[in-house]
Amino acid sequence: MLRQVAISSLLALLALPAAARTRPHYGGTLRIEIEGDPWQQPNGLARRLTLDSLTRMDANGTLHPSLAVQWRSENDNHRWEFRLRPGVHFSDGSPVTSVSVVTALNLACFADCPWTAIHSAGASVVFTGESPMPNLPALLAGDEFLIAADAGGNIGTGPFQITGFTNGVLTLTANENCWQGRPFVDAIQIQVHRAIRDQWLDLSVGRADLVEVPPEQLRQAREQRLTLLESPPVTLLALTVSNSGALGNPDLRAAIALAVDRNALSNVIFQKQGEVTASLFPSALTGYAFLFPTERDLNKSHEKHGGLTPPPLTMTAEGGGAMQLAAQRIALNLHEAGFNVQLIAAGGTHPADLALRSLPLPSNQPRAALEAFLRGAGIQVPVLADNPASLYQVERDFLENHTLIPLLYLPRAYAVSGRVRDLRLDADGAPLVAGASLQDRIEDAP
Repeated sequence: MLRQVAISSLLALLALPAAARTRPHYGGTLRIEIEGDPWQQPNGLARRLTLDSLTRMDANGTLHPSLAVQWRSENDNHRWEFRLRPGVHFSDGSPVTSVSVVTALNLACFADCPWTAIHSAGASVVFTGESPMPNLPALLAGDEFLIAADAGGNIGTGPFQITGFTNGVLTLTANENCWQGRPFVDAIQIQVHRAIRDQWLDLSVGRADLVEVPPEQLRQAREQRLTLLESPPVTLLALTVSNSGALGNPDLRAAIALAVDRNALSNVIFQKQGEVTASLFPSALTGYAFLFPTERDLNKSHEKHGGLTPPPLTMTAEGGGAMQLAAQRIALNLHEAGFNVQLIAAGGTHPADLALRSLPLPSNQPRAALEAFLRGAGIQVPVLADNPASLYQVERDFLENHTLIPLLYLPRAYAVSGRVRDLRLDADGAPLVAGASLQDRIEDAP
């Protein structure tokens, strides 16, 4: 009996360091490196760490309270009232009021909003619309409707607050008074505009804790045995097509859609990561993406423009690296279909006829996501039905105009250092840094 007790005690003592090693604790600075701008819209990392929205969507597509604790609709979804969480303050100490929320949302969305008007009513924010707004609570969870106290979008209610920007490094510190509770790490340093190669090098020598892994480099990252966090397909690679000027003819736009070789883009440029698609959504979200044909049809493309030589076209591509290579591949596809396409730099004085873009999935709730895609295309039509057959019909009607041609759905991925604990990705692939902690040493158990 005494021998059993002694063995049990020894096992318990041996288990304590392992338990302490994995227990989250407060402190430390998390070092992140990114290629882009932490304030970009959408999906800017700093925006997500410092700002909150009225509602929040989890990975299962379930809506949760955030700065609003409850909401209700009236008049057949033409009026919505959102009651604000009491006692919440911005990081500068000013209170979150219905007036400040209305001001923030008017700055965030001054045109093409899902609502017609917005006003404050005591502790509530009221939205009204000329058309019904059945998807408004889900839409308000989107990145574009984050609430800031200032026009620059720098002061929010999130788990971190801005404390400095020096030599390309943005420093955020823990918001001690955050309504969600204090995050585990004391600070975050985000080094911006850092090349992927340099990010990986810094990770390997211990100068970075979280770095980006582009989809086309996921296979290489696995071969190097990096510790990866990878999302499902959440980023749509799409070709936007002008419907004016040279491409005002819908048959020419249809010919372009038929000429693009999606499989070559997937296999050659993006190393078979993600999924080939002709739908606005990844297949797992709706179940009907397979109904949109993805195969290239050069013969049909030639038929669509009737053998006539289409006018010269211009095309831009967002981002560098793989996006530029993909644009070159698409230009070659279109040349084989009889189009003359010139690649030009983005941001010129004249808009391009074609643009290769990365579009984040706006919501993992299909109806809200479809409405957001339509709004992005300038179509202010609420999506009323919530069954797959009706959603498919709305999506098909939109895509048959060929002003937006879906090509691939790609994942988002990151590599992390060994000292990062409990880091997960949000539904859109963004890292949930507020829930992560750092483990620099084995702590003594209490």
